[in-house]
Amino acid sequence: MSKAAYKRRDAVLKIIVSEYIVTATPVASEAILRHHSLGVSPATIRNDMASLEDDGYITRPYTSSGGVPLDKGYRFYVENISGNTDLSGDEQKRIRRLLDTAVDEYDRILKIAAGVMSRLVGNAAIVTFPKSAECRYKHIELVSTQQYVVMLVLILSNAVLRRQTIKFGEPVDQGQLSEAAVKFNREYAGRTRSQIAAGKLVMTPLEKKISATIREVMAGEDAIEYESSYFEGLRLMLEQPEFVQRERMLGVLELMEAKGWLRNVIDWQVTEEGVKVIIGGENRESALHDLSLVFSQYGVPDQVQGAVGIIGPKRMDYSRAISTVNYISGLLSELVARVCRDDR
Repeated sequence: MSKAAYKRRDAVLKIIVSEYIVTATPVASEAILRHHSLGVSPATIRNDMASLEDDGYITRPYTSSGGVPLDKGYRFYVENISGNTDLSGDEQKRIRRLLDTAVDEYDRILKIAAGVMSRLVGNAAIVTFPKSAECRYKHIELVSTQQYVVMLVLILSNAVLRRQTIKFGEPVDQGQLSEAAVKFNREYAGRTRSQIAAGKLVMTPLEKKISATIREVMAGEDAIEYESSYFEGLRLMLEQPEFVQRERMLGVLELMEAKGWLRNVIDWQVTEEGVKVIIGGENRESALHDLSLVFSQYGVPDQVQGAVGIIGPKRMDYSRAISTVNYISGLLSELVARVCRDDR
Protein backbone atom coordinates (compact mmCIF):
# COMPACT_ATOMS: atom_id res chain seq x y z
CA MET A 1 0.00 0.00 0.00
CA SER A 2 1.36 3.41 -0.96
CA LYS A 3 1.95 6.24 1.52
CA ALA A 4 -1.04 8.11 0.06
CA ALA A 5 -3.22 5.03 0.49
CA TYR A 6 -2.20 4.66 4.14
CA LYS A 7 -2.93 8.34 4.70
CA ARG A 8 -6.39 7.95 3.16
CA ARG A 9 -7.08 4.82 5.21
CA ASP A 10 -6.12 6.69 8.37
CA ALA A 11 -8.54 9.46 7.39
CA VAL A 12 -11.31 6.88 6.88
CA LEU A 13 -10.62 5.40 10.33
CA LYS A 14 -10.80 8.84 11.98
CA ILE A 15 -14.11 9.49 10.23
CA ILE A 16 -15.55 6.15 11.36
CA VAL A 17 -14.55 6.76 14.99
CA SER A 18 -15.75 10.36 15.09
CA GLU A 19 -19.07 9.51 13.39
CA TYR A 20 -19.67 6.50 15.61
CA ILE A 21 -19.01 8.59 18.75
CA VAL A 22 -21.85 10.89 17.70
CA THR A 23 -24.35 8.42 16.23
CA ALA A 24 -23.68 5.12 18.08
CA THR A 25 -24.55 3.33 14.82
CA PRO A 26 -22.25 1.53 12.34
CA VAL A 27 -20.71 3.93 9.82
CA ALA A 28 -21.31 2.91 6.22
CA SER A 29 -19.05 3.69 3.26
CA GLU A 30 -21.90 5.63 1.63
CA ALA A 31 -22.13 7.94 4.65
CA ILE A 32 -18.37 8.53 4.55
CA LEU A 33 -18.53 9.55 0.89
CA ARG A 34 -21.67 11.64 1.37
CA HIS A 35 -20.30 13.76 4.22
CA HIS A 36 -16.57 13.83 3.44
CA SER A 37 -14.69 14.75 0.28
CA LEU A 38 -12.04 12.06 -0.10
CA GLY A 39 -11.91 12.11 -3.92
CA VAL A 40 -12.14 8.32 -4.35
CA SER A 41 -14.74 5.79 -5.43
CA PRO A 42 -17.12 3.88 -3.13
CA ALA A 43 -15.20 0.70 -3.93
CA THR A 44 -11.96 2.26 -2.67
CA ILE A 45 -13.61 3.23 0.63
CA ARG A 46 -14.99 -0.31 0.98
CA ASN A 47 -11.51 -1.71 0.38
CA ASP A 48 -10.08 0.63 3.01
CA MET A 49 -12.72 -0.52 5.50
CA ALA A 50 -11.94 -4.17 4.72
CA SER A 51 -8.26 -3.45 5.35
CA LEU A 52 -9.06 -1.70 8.65
CA GLU A 53 -11.16 -4.70 9.67
CA ASP A 54 -8.38 -7.15 8.79
CA ASP A 55 -5.92 -5.12 10.89
CA GLY A 56 -8.21 -5.04 13.94
CA TYR A 57 -9.16 -1.35 13.92
CA ILE A 58 -12.86 -1.83 13.21
CA THR A 59 -15.43 -4.57 13.06
CA ARG A 60 -18.47 -4.99 10.81
CA PRO A 61 -21.43 -6.94 12.24
CA TYR A 62 -21.93 -8.44 8.79
CA THR A 63 -20.25 -8.05 5.40
CA SER A 64 -22.38 -5.25 3.96
CA SER A 65 -22.80 -3.28 7.22
CA GLY A 66 -20.95 -0.20 8.35
CA GLY A 67 -17.88 -0.12 10.54
CA VAL A 68 -17.74 -0.01 14.35
CA PRO A 69 -14.46 0.97 16.04
CA LEU A 70 -12.58 -1.57 18.14
CA ASP A 71 -10.18 -0.74 20.99
CA LYS A 72 -7.29 -0.45 18.53
CA GLY A 73 -9.29 2.02 16.44
CA TYR A 74 -10.14 4.17 19.45
CA ARG A 75 -6.49 4.11 20.51
CA PHE A 76 -5.40 5.33 17.07
CA TYR A 77 -8.01 8.08 17.24
CA VAL A 78 -6.89 9.22 20.70
CA GLU A 79 -3.23 9.21 19.75
CA ASN A 80 -3.98 11.34 16.70
CA ILE A 81 -6.33 13.96 18.14
CA SER A 82 -5.09 17.19 16.64
CA GLY A 83 -5.85 20.88 16.85
CA ASN A 84 -6.93 22.95 19.84
CA THR A 85 -8.46 20.63 22.43
CA ASP A 86 -8.73 23.25 25.17
CA LEU A 87 -12.07 24.26 26.63
CA SER A 88 -13.37 27.58 25.38
CA GLY A 89 -12.47 30.72 27.28
CA ASP A 90 -16.07 31.18 28.44
CA GLU A 91 -16.20 27.62 29.77
CA GLN A 92 -12.92 28.07 31.63
CA LYS A 93 -14.16 31.30 33.24
CA ARG A 94 -17.46 29.68 34.25
CA ILE A 95 -15.70 26.69 35.85
CA ARG A 96 -13.26 28.91 37.74
CA ARG A 97 -16.13 31.04 39.05
CA LEU A 98 -17.97 27.94 40.28
CA LEU A 99 -14.92 26.67 42.15
CA ASP A 100 -14.22 30.13 43.57
CA THR A 101 -17.64 30.10 45.27
CA ALA A 102 -16.28 27.40 47.58
CA VAL A 103 -12.71 28.69 47.87
CA ASP A 104 -12.43 27.92 51.58
CA GLU A 105 -14.42 24.64 51.52
CA TYR A 106 -12.12 21.92 50.29
CA ASP A 107 -14.72 19.15 50.23
CA ARG A 108 -17.24 21.29 48.37
CA ILE A 109 -14.70 22.32 45.72
CA LEU A 110 -13.97 18.67 44.87
CA LYS A 111 -17.67 17.82 44.70
CA ILE A 112 -18.32 20.81 42.43
CA ALA A 113 -15.38 19.80 40.22
CA ALA A 114 -16.78 16.27 39.79
CA GLY A 115 -20.22 17.64 38.93
CA VAL A 116 -18.82 20.12 36.40
CA MET A 117 -16.76 17.43 34.63
CA SER A 118 -19.74 15.10 34.46
CA ARG A 119 -22.01 17.70 32.89
CA LEU A 120 -19.39 18.89 30.40
CA VAL A 121 -18.69 15.41 29.06
CA GLY A 122 -22.06 13.73 29.67
CA ASN A 123 -20.56 10.79 31.53
CA ALA A 124 -19.56 9.83 35.05
CA ALA A 125 -16.76 11.81 36.70
CA ILE A 126 -14.63 11.16 39.74
CA VAL A 127 -12.36 13.33 41.89
CA THR A 128 -10.32 11.72 44.63
CA PHE A 129 -9.36 13.60 47.77
CA PRO A 130 -5.69 14.67 47.60
CA LYS A 131 -3.46 12.55 49.79
CA SER A 132 0.00 13.08 51.19
CA ALA A 133 2.54 10.31 50.99
CA GLU A 134 2.72 10.77 54.78
CA CYS A 135 0.44 13.27 56.49
CA ARG A 136 1.85 15.99 58.73
CA TYR A 137 0.56 17.45 61.94
CA LYS A 138 -0.72 21.03 61.70
CA HIS A 139 -2.90 21.90 64.69
CA ILE A 140 -4.94 20.35 67.48
CA GLU A 141 -7.85 21.44 69.65
CA LEU A 142 -8.84 19.55 72.82
CA VAL A 143 -12.32 20.10 74.21
CA SER A 144 -13.78 18.59 77.37
CA THR A 145 -17.25 17.30 76.47
CA GLN A 146 -17.90 15.38 79.71
CA GLN A 147 -16.03 14.91 82.96
CA TYR A 148 -14.12 11.89 81.61
CA VAL A 149 -14.49 12.46 77.86
CA VAL A 150 -12.41 14.69 75.56
CA MET A 151 -12.98 15.56 71.91
CA LEU A 152 -9.72 15.71 69.94
CA VAL A 153 -9.91 17.81 66.75
CA LEU A 154 -6.82 17.26 64.61
CA ILE A 155 -6.00 19.30 61.51
CA LEU A 156 -3.43 17.80 59.13
CA SER A 157 -1.31 19.56 56.56
CA ASN A 158 -3.25 18.12 53.63
CA ALA A 159 -6.30 20.12 54.75
CA VAL A 160 -7.95 17.10 56.37
CA LEU A 161 -9.76 17.47 59.67
CA ARG A 162 -10.26 14.45 61.91
CA ARG A 163 -12.17 14.13 65.19
CA GLN A 164 -11.58 11.47 67.83
CA THR A 165 -13.15 10.90 71.24
CA ILE A 166 -10.78 10.03 74.10
CA LYS A 167 -12.03 8.51 77.37
CA PHE A 168 -10.03 8.92 80.57
CA GLY A 169 -10.20 7.05 83.85
CA GLU A 170 -10.25 10.24 85.89
CA PRO A 171 -11.75 13.72 85.49
CA VAL A 172 -9.99 16.09 83.09
CA ASP A 173 -10.48 19.86 83.20
CA GLN A 174 -10.29 22.22 80.25
CA GLY A 175 -7.25 24.00 81.65
CA GLN A 176 -5.14 20.83 81.42
CA LEU A 177 -6.35 20.22 77.90
CA SER A 178 -5.60 23.75 76.74
CA GLU A 179 -2.05 23.51 78.12
CA ALA A 180 -1.53 20.17 76.37
CA ALA A 181 -2.85 21.56 73.07
CA VAL A 182 -0.41 24.50 73.23
CA LYS A 183 2.46 22.09 73.95
CA PHE A 184 1.64 19.74 71.09
CA ASN A 185 1.06 22.57 68.62
CA ARG A 186 4.48 23.97 69.48
CA GLU A 187 6.38 20.66 69.41
CA TYR A 188 4.57 18.65 66.72
CA ALA A 189 3.85 21.28 64.04
CA GLY A 190 4.95 20.06 60.60
CA ARG A 191 5.96 16.59 61.80
CA THR A 192 4.96 13.21 60.40
CA ARG A 193 3.72 10.35 62.56
CA SER A 194 7.12 8.66 62.52
CA GLN A 195 8.86 11.89 63.49
CA ILE A 196 6.44 12.38 66.39
CA ALA A 197 7.01 8.81 67.58
CA ALA A 198 10.79 9.29 67.45
CA GLY A 199 10.68 12.47 69.53
CA LYS A 200 11.84 12.70 73.16
CA LEU A 201 9.14 15.03 74.45
CA VAL A 202 8.58 14.76 78.19
CA MET A 203 4.87 14.21 78.83
CA THR A 204 2.41 13.66 81.66
CA PRO A 205 0.24 10.50 81.59
CA LEU A 206 -2.64 12.57 80.18
CA GLU A 207 -0.40 13.97 77.44
CA LYS A 208 0.96 10.51 76.62
CA LYS A 209 -2.57 9.24 76.00
CA ILE A 210 -3.39 12.23 73.81
CA SER A 211 -0.13 11.82 71.87
CA ALA A 212 -0.87 8.13 71.28
CA THR A 213 -4.31 9.05 69.95
CA ILE A 214 -2.79 11.63 67.62
CA ARG A 215 -0.45 8.99 66.19
CA GLU A 216 -3.33 6.52 65.78
CA VAL A 217 -5.39 9.06 63.85
CA MET A 218 -2.43 9.93 61.64
CA ALA A 219 -1.71 6.23 61.03
CA GLY A 220 -5.28 5.78 59.86
CA GLU A 221 -4.94 8.71 57.49
CA ASP A 222 -1.67 7.36 56.08
CA ALA A 223 -3.35 4.02 55.43
CA ILE A 224 -6.07 5.53 53.24
CA GLU A 225 -5.42 4.71 49.57
CA TYR A 226 -7.53 7.20 47.62
CA GLU A 227 -10.76 5.66 48.83
CA SER A 228 -12.26 9.05 49.67
CA SER A 229 -13.69 10.38 46.44
CA TYR A 230 -16.52 12.31 44.81
CA PHE A 231 -18.41 10.41 42.13
CA GLU A 232 -20.96 12.23 39.99
CA GLY A 233 -22.94 11.53 36.82
CA LEU A 234 -23.46 7.78 37.01
CA ARG A 235 -26.99 8.30 35.65
CA LEU A 236 -25.59 10.19 32.64
CA MET A 237 -23.26 7.30 31.87
CA LEU A 238 -25.94 4.64 32.23
CA GLU A 239 -28.28 6.56 29.90
CA GLN A 240 -25.87 5.86 27.00
CA PRO A 241 -27.07 3.31 24.39
CA GLU A 242 -24.32 0.90 25.48
CA PHE A 243 -26.21 0.23 28.71
CA VAL A 244 -29.59 -0.66 27.25
CA GLN A 245 -28.79 -4.27 28.12
CA ARG A 246 -29.62 -4.79 31.77
CA GLU A 247 -26.75 -7.24 32.35
CA ARG A 248 -24.16 -4.74 31.17
CA MET A 249 -25.59 -2.00 33.36
CA LEU A 250 -25.72 -4.25 36.42
CA GLY A 251 -22.12 -5.35 35.84
CA VAL A 252 -20.92 -1.74 36.03
CA LEU A 253 -23.03 -1.00 39.11
CA GLU A 254 -21.74 -4.11 40.87
CA LEU A 255 -18.15 -3.13 40.17
CA MET A 256 -18.56 0.43 41.42
CA GLU A 257 -20.27 -0.68 44.61
CA ALA A 258 -17.32 -2.92 45.45
CA LYS A 259 -14.85 -1.57 47.97
CA GLY A 260 -11.50 -0.70 46.48
CA TRP A 261 -12.69 -0.71 42.85
CA LEU A 262 -11.09 2.63 42.12
CA ARG A 263 -7.68 1.49 43.31
CA ASN A 264 -7.95 -1.52 41.01
CA VAL A 265 -8.94 0.57 38.01
CA ILE A 266 -6.30 3.30 38.09
CA ASP A 267 -2.62 2.52 38.19
CA TRP A 268 -1.69 4.76 41.10
CA GLN A 269 2.00 4.24 40.41
CA VAL A 270 1.81 6.15 37.15
CA THR A 271 4.32 8.98 37.25
CA GLU A 272 4.06 10.64 33.86
CA GLU A 273 2.43 14.04 33.79
CA GLY A 274 -0.64 14.94 31.78
CA VAL A 275 -3.83 13.12 30.87
CA LYS A 276 -3.87 9.35 30.51
CA VAL A 277 -6.51 7.44 28.52
CA ILE A 278 -7.30 3.78 29.24
CA ILE A 279 -9.51 2.19 26.59
CA GLY A 280 -11.63 -0.92 26.93
CA GLY A 281 -9.47 -4.02 27.27
CA GLU A 282 -6.54 -1.90 28.47
CA ASN A 283 -8.36 -1.74 31.82
CA ARG A 284 -7.14 -4.29 34.34
CA GLU A 285 -10.71 -4.96 35.52
CA SER A 286 -12.60 -7.19 33.07
CA ALA A 287 -15.88 -5.53 34.13
CA LEU A 288 -14.55 -2.31 32.58
CA HIS A 289 -13.63 -3.72 29.18
CA ASP A 290 -16.64 -1.95 27.64
CA LEU A 291 -15.61 1.37 29.19
CA SER A 292 -12.86 3.95 28.88
CA LEU A 293 -11.24 6.07 31.55
CA VAL A 294 -9.67 9.49 30.99
CA PHE A 295 -7.78 10.70 34.05
CA SER A 296 -4.99 12.85 35.36
CA GLN A 297 -3.23 13.33 38.65
CA TYR A 298 -3.35 16.71 40.33
CA GLY A 299 -1.60 18.31 43.27
CA VAL A 300 2.02 18.94 44.17
CA PRO A 301 4.39 16.16 43.03
CA ASP A 302 6.04 14.23 45.87
CA GLN A 303 3.86 16.06 48.42
CA VAL A 304 0.08 15.84 47.97
CA GLN A 305 -1.70 14.24 45.02
CA GLY A 306 -5.16 13.15 43.96
CA ALA A 307 -6.77 12.19 40.66
CA VAL A 308 -9.57 13.43 38.45
CA GLY A 309 -11.19 11.34 35.76
CA ILE A 310 -14.04 10.68 33.35
CA ILE A 311 -15.56 7.19 33.08
CA GLY A 312 -17.82 6.26 30.19
CA PRO A 313 -18.38 3.96 27.23
CA LYS A 314 -15.58 3.56 24.72
CA ARG A 315 -17.78 5.61 22.40
CA MET A 316 -16.84 8.79 24.23
CA ASP A 317 -15.94 12.28 23.03
CA TYR A 318 -12.26 11.87 23.86
CA SER A 319 -11.25 15.36 22.79
CA ARG A 320 -13.83 16.88 25.11
CA ALA A 321 -12.95 14.52 27.95
CA ILE A 322 -9.22 15.16 27.66
CA SER A 323 -9.61 18.94 27.60
CA THR A 324 -11.99 18.88 30.57
CA VAL A 325 -9.80 16.62 32.71
CA ASN A 326 -6.72 18.63 31.79
CA TYR A 327 -8.28 21.96 32.79
CA ILE A 328 -9.89 20.73 36.03
CA SER A 329 -6.70 18.99 37.15
CA GLY A 330 -4.80 22.23 36.59
CA LEU A 331 -7.24 24.23 38.71
CA LEU A 332 -7.12 21.69 41.53
CA SER A 333 -3.33 21.65 41.40
CA GLU A 334 -3.39 25.42 41.94
CA LEU A 335 -5.64 24.89 44.95
CA VAL A 336 -3.44 22.21 46.50
CA ALA A 337 -0.30 24.26 45.90
CA ARG A 338 -1.91 27.21 47.69
CA VAL A 339 -2.88 25.03 50.66
CA CYS A 340 0.65 23.61 50.84
CA ARG A 341 2.11 27.12 50.87
CA ASP A 342 -0.26 28.15 53.65
CA ASP A 343 0.86 25.14 55.72
CA ARG A 344 4.47 26.23 55.75
